[in-house]
Amino acid sequence: MSDDAEPVLRVVRGNPTQAELAVLVTVLWARAGGDAGNAGGAVPPRPSSWAAYWNQRRAPLSPGVDAWRASALRR
Repeated sequence: MSDDAEPVLRVVRGNPTQAELAVLVTVLWARAGGDAGNAGGAVPPRPSSWAAYWNQRRAPLSPGVDAWRASALRR
């Protein structure tokens, strides 16, 4: 890396420790999809059949007045 390269992150306010910056970089890297095991474009694993079953069977919840009451009713 050259000395004249612009930094990717810049601290605008406060004085974070090296550990806090390391956590921030790790979280941003993970959110950006920086998984080293998936770097070759491998297909991510499918969810288990158990999870897929319940995702298909559950009725979607709708927001609204007293929606919490309806969430416990059988459909």
